[in-house]
Order: sequence, then C-alpha cells, then structure tokens
Amino acid sequence: MNASRTNALPRFILDLLAAGKRTGEGVHVWLFAMARQLWPHRERDEIIALLSQAVSGCGRAVPLSEIAAAVDSAKSCAWQPGVGRNVFASTARARTWPEVNQTARREIVKDAGGLVEFWKASPVRIETSGSRTEQIVDVIFPAECLLCCGKSSREFDTRPREAWRGELSALQLIVPSPMTAVEGVTKEGKPSRHTLSNTGSRRFLVVEFDTGTTDEHAALLLHLAGYAPMVCAVHSGNKSLHGWFYVQGQPDAKVQKFFRYAVSLGADPATWTSSQFVRMPDGTRDNGKRQTVFFLNFNPMKVA
Repeated sequence: MNASRTNALPRFILDLLAAGKRTGEGVHVWLFAMARQLWPHRERDEIIALLSQAVSGCGRAVPLSEIAAAVDSAKSCAWQPGVGRNVFASTARARTWPEVNQTARREIVKDAGGLVEFWKASPVRIETSGSRTEQIVDVIFPAECLLCCGKSSREFDTRPREAWRGELSALQLIVPSPMTAVEGVTKEGKPSRHTLSNTGSRRFLVVEFDTGTTDEHAALLLHLAGYAPMVCAVHSGNKSLHGWFYVQGQPDAKVQKFFRYAVSLGADPATWTSSQFVRMPDGTRDNGKRQTVFFLNFNPMKVA
C-alpha cells in the first residue's frame, strides 16, 4: 500500500477541509488550492472523495467532473516541501519538442497549392463581407458551455456562451476549449478568469506557423489535416494561419504524437498549453484587421 494512504494529513489541511467554502466565496478556486496541498499526501480518487465530502454542504451541487478537473489540473503544480505557498512548482519534467525538419517541410510545401487552393478545399466557404464569428462559434462549441474570450491578453472574461452573444466578432482572442468554472487560480496563486486550472478538457488543438509564407502555412495545414480532422483555419490578421484540429476525447498520447509531428514541421509549441489564447475565428485583431477564416469543415462535429 502507498505510504501516503496511511499517513495522517497535516492539521492545517484538516482544518481547511473542515472549514470548506460556501457558494459565492470561490468554491472552484478553493478546490484547486486544496488539491495542490493534498496531492503529496493522497492519491487521485482519495483526493476527489475528500473534496467531494468537504463541499457537500457548500450551497450548490458540485459535480464530480468539476472536482476531478480541479484535482487533475493541480497535479502538475502540486505543493512541494521547501517551495513557498504562493509559488507553483511543476512536478513534471520540462517538455522537450523536436527540432524542425526543414527537409520534410520543404518537401511538403514545394509542390502544394497556396492560400487560394486552401480556400477552395474548404467544405464551407465564407464568401460575404459580413462577420460569421457567432455562427462559427455556435457550431464548434457546445451551447451550454463557458468560454474565455478577450480583447487582449490583459482584457478578457469567462462567461456562458449566451452572455457573449453579439460581442465575439469584435474580439481577437479565445481559449479553444470550454472552461470548467468562471474563475481559477494562476501559477502565482491569484484568482483569475483565464487560468490553466479552470480550463476544461481539450476540445481543439490549434496549430500555428509563424515562419515562412502564408502559402506555406496553408500547405502545411492541409498536410496535417490528413492526420487529424481540421475544423477551422484562421488568419491571424498579421502573418500566420491557425489550424483548429478537433481532438475531443482522443487519448493524450495520440494527440501529443500528432502535435510533435506538427512542431517538427515548424509549428509553435506554445499552443500545446490548453489555456493558451488563440485567434478568434473571423474576429478582429487589435490592429483592426479581420481574422479571416479560410477553411471550415463542420463534418467532424457532426460525427462527434
């Protein structure tokens, strides 16, 4: 038996569990903070059971899925002896990504069509001047979900989908997965509406290319679409294309293998972080330019 199961919990953790939180006092944030403290002492199922009992009288029904999400998010930044209270220490080894295989990249783009051909390959085309942000978001995200969107990385909010109605086309950023709660905790231990701790399971993996031409980006994304279903491709309003690949429910190992291949072709590794902001489909960049959607394929959503 794991020794952590038999060791008594520290008194301060027992006191915090007994005190709990009430609805309106930040229950989700409290769950995440408590999970950080519990990981060194208990295993996953035991932590979920302890937290479930602790919030049973908080004033609202707290689903096990919310508790489990908080526990899983806290694992990579669990408390460690000798680390300050407000400092998150990752227990995972630093992720290493492959070097860019320039030969493979050149081979893919040399005979491929450019952006025009990319647009022609789209099963759904936006051919009018009006924004289609609302319609796109309605299809690619569940109706009953929380979305984190922003005008910038400093000006953002997390709201139910309907609370964003009519505003999305003026925004430039969105988290490509539904959120589990309105608020979470940052790595510095501060409450925020845009954190890894309140980001739900990955719905889309966004692949972005910064180096090379837009025509090259289009060729690379079409190539990758042969390995995973691409639902959307958004121009950044500057120089890059963002491909949205539907990965909901896929094993992490399979998704990571796909993304490692994308990185080997020059994709930016930053979008692996599930809470990373990406370009809003058909939204508006801070320079006023439209973030045009060049590719749409809703078929993967219908199959799901």
